[in-house]
Amino acid sequence: MNSLNKLSLLIIGLLISVSSFAQTKFVNEFLNIGVGARSHAMFQAQVASTNDVTSAFWNPAGLSGIVDAPLQVSAMHAEWFGGVANYDYLGVAKQINEEKNSYAAISLVRMGIDNIPYTLNLIGPDGSVNYDNVTDFSSADYAFFGSYGQKFGDYLRVGGSAKVIYRTIGRFANAWGFGLDAGIQYQRPRFSFGAVGKDITTTYNSWSFNFTEEEKQVFAATGNSIPVTSSEIALPRVVLGFAFHSDREDYTSKFSYLVEANFNLNTDGRASGIINTDRFAVEPAIGGEFGYNQMVYLRAGVGNMQRLVNDFNAQTRSLSVTPSVGLGLKLNRFKIDYALNNIGTQSSDTGALYSHIFSLTIDFVPKTRLIP
Repeated sequence: MNSLNKLSLLIIGLLISVSSFAQTKFVNEFLNIGVGARSHAMFQAQVASTNDVTSAFWNPAGLSGIVDAPLQVSAMHAEWFGGVANYDYLGVAKQINEEKNSYAAISLVRMGIDNIPYTLNLIGPDGSVNYDNVTDFSSADYAFFGSYGQKFGDYLRVGGSAKVIYRTIGRFANAWGFGLDAGIQYQRPRFSFGAVGKDITTTYNSWSFNFTEEEKQVFAATGNSIPVTSSEIALPRVVLGFAFHSDREDYTSKFSYLVEANFNLNTDGRASGIINTDRFAVEPAIGGEFGYNQMVYLRAGVGNMQRLVNDFNAQTRSLSVTPSVGLGLKLNRFKIDYALNNIGTQSSDTGALYSHIFSLTIDFVPKTRLIP
């Protein structure tokens, strides 16, 4: 068996091995990356303050915070590992009831590695090499959100999202999953509180696999197991957010500010969390935003706070944090956001994976006729 054939099936085996065993930890991790350059600049500290179409992802209650835009559209693109992995988002929110300021939204998230070479058929039975037989495949994760948010009274907002997960590794494997998120926000002129439950019903991903007999032989020859079926379980988690900000009802000041702290309460007991047990961990994130004339915004945040084991003394740990920065520009109906963030790095020794993230949001406002 030639080395290229082994390499092709090894790549497939590595991709599938990440997902082919039933597990309750680190499932659907692509959904922990998040959407919107504004949120990335503030290191995902959004639960209490989010108020645009991206709320469908962060806290669906925030959809009812959209103002003066019966229809809003947003898109984001980011790349990791020198462009090998692509992360894309598209969301649309539409007003349903003006009196209750209720909005419905649909969103699509995709993270994928494309153009992975498949070289099993590169060398024919007679030993000849034919590069026309080399094909490619993609490994991609998709999430489809259907969301709704509504305002109750002057200060309370509630919302929920139903999400469908689809994960695929070429024609070799695919998985389907379904989950629910629910959130609330309590908004006052100078402070806000938010809470969102992710995967509140527990999200199950069920995998199925499809290999030819030839591929199974290559798997066996390279020491890889041949999976048949498997499942993954995403346990419920809760994110709490507290925000202090300038008076949102004061339209005379040219300056605005926002500081928010989020606390991600995981039930998978990640050992690197700031506060953790075998079944529980707390991961904080802090973000801030300073605005001028409701046009230009400067943002920064810190997150990914972990207690890392000392390389020389396993009994001691050191605190590691990851910063993020970004800018925002609002031009009439258009909002352009930029962030420099390092979502991908999970420890200080894995190297820098900072990425440039851009997103665009458009408010579709109906034309009004001026009365002289």
